[in-house]
Amino acid sequence: MFQEKLQPFIDRYEEINTLLSSPDISKDIKKMTELGKEQAKLSKLVEKAKKYIQVAQDIVENKELLGDAELGDLAKEELSELEPLLPKLEEEIKVLMIPTDPNDDKNIYLELRAGAGGDEASLFVADLFKMYLRYAELVGWKVEIVSSSDGTAGGYKEMIAMVKGEGVYSQLKYEAGVHRVQRVPDTETQGRVHTSAITVAVIPEVDDVEVDIKPNEVKMDVYRSSGCGGQSVNTTDSAVRLTHIPTGIVVAIQDEKSQHKNRDKAMKVLKARVYEAQLQAQLDETSSQRKLQVGSGGRSEKIRTYNYPQNRLTDHRIGLTLYSLDSIMNDGNLKLVLDPLNAHAQAEAIKEAGL
Repeated sequence: MFQEKLQPFIDRYEEINTLLSSPDISKDIKKMTELGKEQAKLSKLVEKAKKYIQVAQDIVENKELLGDAELGDLAKEELSELEPLLPKLEEEIKVLMIPTDPNDDKNIYLELRAGAGGDEASLFVADLFKMYLRYAELVGWKVEIVSSSDGTAGGYKEMIAMVKGEGVYSQLKYEAGVHRVQRVPDTETQGRVHTSAITVAVIPEVDDVEVDIKPNEVKMDVYRSSGCGGQSVNTTDSAVRLTHIPTGIVVAIQDEKSQHKNRDKAMKVLKARVYEAQLQAQLDETSSQRKLQVGSGGRSEKIRTYNYPQNRLTDHRIGLTLYSLDSIMNDGNLKLVLDPLNAHAQAEAIKEAGL
């Protein structure tokens, strides 16, 4: 039964190979590129599928030889090696058969904002951003700060960064939501634990083809950049605020000294946020898709608690509790959290696809 599900993938792969070897395909670069991408996505699945079919056939053949006086022992030995391979291959193939998220390979805008908790929330924005920075270093990603707003007692009220690298969105998409921290602030004399919260948004980078924003849909305001406490850091109106009129989405950037550069940065972030809003609307329409997101991924959803006194991290969506908060925050050992989240999402996707 499982083999029947594999055959259409093998047939499509061979069809693509035939199409790509056709002399006419070189005249249509767009079609050739599309087919090339589809071929690359299918190649690993087809390789595993062919191996699965071969192993299944070998098992049948060896079972037929069990009663043979000369070859029975050899067949029994081969079966002991082949039979455990089949369920392992089946699980690997199921993961490869899950429909891929078109955004998985994209770079992202990572946005962290202080919420409830005042100064302590701003400090935690800085701490969480450092954690993401360390993880990015471990996996070879590049992080560029797009915009930041300092807190009044250190840390950041807001931090927006571009994270570039292989599979960034696929790894970090489940970080979106409310992150709650419980710890004793440095200013607390009674040793009481305070609870603060910050929101994290993970937004895939988009190109001009994916989201079309017309010039008359954007209102631009310019103003003078200011530092912490209102201190002027620029004597010209270089800071830019863009408002997308149809959605009400607002982006303000003041990090560059050039108004033109701030506008370019703001427009890129605006396009990404409009695209994210469209994605979220699609998710809200499809309950099954929402399940695959390990929660709704909404910015108001409390997804994780960081308890410093107990050295504990809890991810509320999958009931994961780890007593290694120091390693996660200080060493960037975020893999301890990301791997179980991705495994859970894969299991849900396999169930949803009926594999």
